[in-house]
Amino acid sequence: MKHVAYAAAFSALALLTGCASQNVSQPTLPLGGGVETNLKADVKVGESISGQSSVNILFGVLKLGGDTQFADGVTYGGGEGGFALGLDPVASAKSAAAYKAVKASGADVIVAPRYEVNVQDYFVFKTVNVSVTGKKGTVTSIR
Repeated sequence: MKHVAYAAAFSALALLTGCASQNVSQPTLPLGGGVETNLKADVKVGESISGQSSVNILFGVLKLGGDTQFADGVTYGGGEGGFALGLDPVASAKSAAAYKAVKASGADVIVAPRYEVNVQDYFVFKTVNVSVTGKKGTVTSIR
């Protein structure tokens, strides 16, 4: 009986003690940085270019299929909102469409890009289709 009492006391002690964590945060100011350069680029504007991309989204989070190559260095606003994990399907489809347009035409930039976004939402399943059109921009010199 004494062993049961010791086991009960030890179990109660183990349950009543636990781990504690402490977080001390300091108020900070946002860090805002800007980069200024005196570089000027001469861009030759050419013919019209275009690109298309499509992605399927399951449960608003899981990407099914879609493209694997994307344009980098540009922030694409999707307008879908609520994607706190950085999983904005519209932005990734825009980036893939821009990559395809630039890669297929041999351009350096898309001048005056216009995006057409078509979202078909079936509650559990969503299809995002994006088309981009613009002018081919080729950098001729940087001074």
